[in-house]
Amino acid sequence: MPFDEAIRMTGIAKSYGGVHALKGVSLAVRKGSVHALLGENGAGKSTLMKILMGVERPDSGEIRIHGRVESIINPACARRLGISMVFQEINSVRRMSVADNIFLGREPVDPRTGLVDFRRMHREAAAYLAALQADIATTAEPAGLSVADNQLVEIAKAVSFGASIIVMDEPTSALSDVEAGKLFSVIRRLASEGISIIFISHKLDEIYEICDSITVLRDGANAGETNAADADRGRLISMMVGREVKDLYPKVPSAVGVELLRVDGLTRKGEFEDVSFAVSRGEILGIAGLMGSGRTELAETIFGLREADSGAVFVDGEELKARLPRDAIAAGIALVPEDRKNVGLMLRLPIRDNIVAASLRSCLGRFLIDRGKVSGAVSGLGRKLAIKAPDPSLPCSSLSGGNQQKVVIAKWLMTEPRIIILDEPTRGIDVGTKAQIHGLMSALAAEGKAVLMISSELPEVLGMSDRVIVLHEGRVSGELSRGSATPERVMALAMGESEKLSEERA
Repeated sequence: MPFDEAIRMTGIAKSYGGVHALKGVSLAVRKGSVHALLGENGAGKSTLMKILMGVERPDSGEIRIHGRVESIINPACARRLGISMVFQEINSVRRMSVADNIFLGREPVDPRTGLVDFRRMHREAAAYLAALQADIATTAEPAGLSVADNQLVEIAKAVSFGASIIVMDEPTSALSDVEAGKLFSVIRRLASEGISIIFISHKLDEIYEICDSITVLRDGANAGETNAADADRGRLISMMVGREVKDLYPKVPSAVGVELLRVDGLTRKGEFEDVSFAVSRGEILGIAGLMGSGRTELAETIFGLREADSGAVFVDGEELKARLPRDAIAAGIALVPEDRKNVGLMLRLPIRDNIVAASLRSCLGRFLIDRGKVSGAVSGLGRKLAIKAPDPSLPCSSLSGGNQQKVVIAKWLMTEPRIIILDEPTRGIDVGTKAQIHGLMSALAAEGKAVLMISSELPEVLGMSDRVIVLHEGRVSGELSRGSATPERVMALAMGESEKLSEERA
């Protein structure tokens, strides 16, 4: 083995019952490099990394860490070998402080008293967060933080182990472009210090920006390896999905009809102020902005999850007065939330139950739930959204991230909405599934529905929107037509520059 290899996994196989999750997979990562691990959801990436972390045991194969054959029997063993992982699913204890979470199970002890040295713990936690340029109080609780801030806390925790190998599973899925850029600076510094990074992402632009080499998995097997500098985008996608994905943003022009949703001067103090816009039938309105600009808070207020301090929401010209979620649903509004695992789904319940959860009244027979009606509706939506599930009675936790997202969308389509709010609709899902969801968005607009899409991915905003509203610090900083929206103009508005300055950047 070359002296500079930090990891070499050879012939790794893993089966669950009759399902072969990994079929003799190999992976080699150089010391001090950033190595991308690509593949569709279900390709085997997470299983391979769980084996590296000792969460799962392989059926066969060999693992070498810094040249030595190792048996990684549990996560504690992996940590002793200098391996740490930032999982896609946030694992924080939500009612403990940020500092408690970073040092959970290894709190510093004052040798004089034998008690936890809280002052030192908070000081060191603050230093790790500062290294990530994360403005997060160490006394804050994860339950009160955004998805983005919780992700940064998890990364700080991984760095705090002093690991020589760090696996990052979708670390930027909840970050804006600016925040991702800050994270990349940290990753480059870690790599320059000899730390090896395995970087899992579905965002190809990130792979080209931060990674040195790439391994692609498909259906539990190796599909190819290449240097990032030599990687052709089309070939990478082809290796991942086994076919050519010609159009990732299949935006189909549709007839724009009458105004369906209007937001007038909506304000929630400390989150957003005096927000006004309208969406018409057949239109996809994109909402862009940096993390903390108030995008999610705005969507949740329209849907009734948060109470507005002032302003109004109108549907078909009539004010939505009570503004509770049930009122929004009755008015034909649906919200697909940004955090599908904690908010959008009940992971332990069957896929079927999740799909019908928001529309049980429509499934009632004379006295009880009409199981035939439920079965027919679930089957129909499963086909429409191409949900890959062998049995709708299986728990949602058994599905890949992309299929879980489809279940969330199916749940809200069951309510037969006229207005669909999609908050980060393709976060953490593979390229092929992204294209499917984008196609669905176009189809919904073509049916005459109004689509409101919030996204941190500029290509998605530009590729799928008829118009773009940009928020900066809770205020609308500008509105752009599809033809005039460019990455430079959107980013300038997101950072608070005036319309005139954003035009100069176009």
